[in-house]
Amino acid sequence: MTTPVTKSDAEWRDQLTPEQFQVCRKCGTEPPFTGKYWNCHEAGIYRCVCCGNALFDSSTKFESNSGWPSFWQPHKPENVTTKTDTSLGMKRVEVNCKQCGAHLGHIFPDGPKPSGLRFCINSAALELDKDQSSQPSP
Repeated sequence: MTTPVTKSDAEWRDQLTPEQFQVCRKCGTEPPFTGKYWNCHEAGIYRCVCCGNALFDSSTKFESNSGWPSFWQPHKPENVTTKTDTSLGMKRVEVNCKQCGAHLGHIFPDGPKPSGLRFCINSAALELDKDQSSQPSP
């Protein structure tokens, strides 16, 4: 088990770009089809931009045509948390980094098999670690 990462807003602002801070620490989102990973096909592990936690494996990434990187499962289920999000007048399921609490995106029930889920994640919340080999799909 990892130690939770806790920092002040000032510390996060020093570490992150303005867009990363708005997305990860203030539950923002980037415009669709603009993030650096929405159309990325390189192998590796997608890590939390805030704390480096391994979040998603490129072998579970798929083309959702939503404009954001989409995955059908997390790298390890215990690396992310979820909670109900009722902002914007609708009920959604928010995805967060378990280690630092960063807002990553949302989960929708319209993904491919085997999970049937679409983890719709902001590129601004991710950093692709190309040095890590991706795991084969189950």
